[in-house]
Amino acid sequence: MDTNRNLTIMAKKSLIQREKKRKKLEQKYHLIRRSSKEEISKVRSLSDKWEIYGKLQSPPRNSAPTLFL
Repeated sequence: MDTNRNLTIMAKKSLIQREKKRKKLEQKYHLIRRSSKEEISKVRSLSDKWEIYGKLQSPPRNSAPTLFL
């Protein structure tokens, strides 16, 4: 029974570390995301918007601010 409890504690610690890593990535790529979204709202042509959407997809997925609730 103690073994299961230790495994649960270890899993929780790993989740905390993962969240810390995600938060650090979110802060690192925040300016890139914000500037890309501002560009999208200013640009009128669809082809230019698609190009900017490509830039918006370049940061890692773990840096998305929607992962933090």
